[in-house]
Amino acid sequence: MELNVPVKGGEVWAEDTGGEGIPLVLLHPGVAASGVWDAIVPPLAERHRVIRYDVRGYGRSPAPGAEYTPAGDLLAVLDHFGVERAVLVGSSMGGATALSLALDAPGRVAGLALFCPGVTGDPALQSGELLADIGELTQKGDLEGIVALGLRTWGAAGTGDDPEAAAQLRAAIPGWFNNLGHQLPDPDAFDRLGEITVPCLVAVGEHDHERVIRSNEAVAARIPGCRLVRLPGSDHFPSLREPGRVARLTQELYDSVR
Repeated sequence: MELNVPVKGGEVWAEDTGGEGIPLVLLHPGVAASGVWDAIVPPLAERHRVIRYDVRGYGRSPAPGAEYTPAGDLLAVLDHFGVERAVLVGSSMGGATALSLALDAPGRVAGLALFCPGVTGDPALQSGELLADIGELTQKGDLEGIVALGLRTWGAAGTGDDPEAAAQLRAAIPGWFNNLGHQLPDPDAFDRLGEITVPCLVAVGEHDHERVIRSNEAVAARIPGCRLVRLPGSDHFPSLREPGRVARLTQELYDSVR
């Protein structure tokens, strides 16, 4: 079932496969829209209810017209679908949103499967040089230059033209600019990660950006009992590079939830 879900001051596109039990909610990265999960949904939906949505301004969701927070929108999606508790599967930006909700509303989160996650408040993830490069290309109107920069930064495991990752970046870039002045950051989570008590897995793409790898290792170390997994064939697009393993790791995390 596909529909537009109302959120504060706007709406987001969402998909719900239906099913019983604690649902899996897939949260896409900032370098892609929810289509990045296309290879993951079918095997997971064979056993579980799976929900995914496009963040405002990404993919099939309209650009925002009001201020919002990522965790606030996630909570609105859960409420719309009547989900009391969910296993959150978050990649990059989606991982940061999952961590924020696990801290802000711990009763709503049953487990965390995090792939190359971001996290608010970690200084290791700040890169002024990258933002400056994107800004310069934006001023020139060079969309393909931004795509090429994104592939060099986050797509090191790709080869040749890497059309699948490039297509995901093209679907994401409008969201970067549509959300300026509208998306408010969730509160810093990095120094509160020790409060998380649900089962957690952090998977690191070994070809990812060095800053992200360092941050992922720190996140896993700070969350009590968190399982750290290394993905030798992945960069910042693990669901594209190793979809079968991403699905299996997600299932393993789900099986540990009580």
